[in-house]
Amino acid sequence: MKLELTNAVGQLRARTDALLAARVLTADGDQAGPIAHALDVRSAAEDVVRVVVHEARQAGATWQSIGDALGVTRQAAFQRYGKPLDPRTGEPMNTVPLPDAADLAVATVEDLAAGRWSQVTARFDATMRDGLSEDSLAAAWAQIVGLSGAFEAHGVPEVARAGDVTVTDTRLCLEAGDYTARISYRDDRSIAGLFILPKETS
Repeated sequence: MKLELTNAVGQLRARTDALLAARVLTADGDQAGPIAHALDVRSAAEDVVRVVVHEARQAGATWQSIGDALGVTRQAAFQRYGKPLDPRTGEPMNTVPLPDAADLAVATVEDLAAGRWSQVTARFDATMRDGLSEDSLAAAWAQIVGLSGAFEAHGVPEVARAGDVTVTDTRLCLEAGDYTARISYRDDRSIAGLFILPKETS
C-alpha cells in the first residue's frame, strides 16, 4: 500500500509539473492546454485521496470517521471510496454509475412535468411495466399537483450506483412544496424504479 501511495503522489507531482510547464509555454492567451492539465491534476489528487482512504480503512478507521474527515456522510464516503462485495458472488461490485444517468433523470422529470406519460412508461423495465400503468402514473402525478400546486423547476440530479442500478435523486420544486424524484436506471437505461418523495423524507 505504501508503494501505491508513493506512485499516486508521484503521478500528482508529474501532472502538477506538466501544468506549470504548460502555463509557462502559453504565450498566446489560449488556456485550453493548462485547463486540460489542471483536470489531470484534479484526477491525480483524487487518486491520492482514494489511496489514503483505503490505507485508513486497513488501519481500522470507520466510514464515519472517514466521512467526517471528508465533510460528507459515512454513506457518501463509502459510496465514493468503498469496495463493496456482491453478496451473491463474493466478487467486487460495479460502483460506476451509468454515465448519462443525470441526463436520463432530467428527461424523465421533464416528461412527467409535461404529462408525457407514454414516454415515461416506454422506458420502464418489465417489472415496472407490470406494476405501474400510464393511468396510474398520471393519477400519482395529479395527486402531487393537487397537494402542492403546479411544477415550477427541477434541480441538478445527484447520481450514485446502488448494486445493479444507478439511483438518481432530483429535486422537484412545486408551487407549495418540494419533492425528490428518485429514479433508478438499469445499465440498459431502462427505468427500474420511480418514486416521488416529500423532501423531508427523501
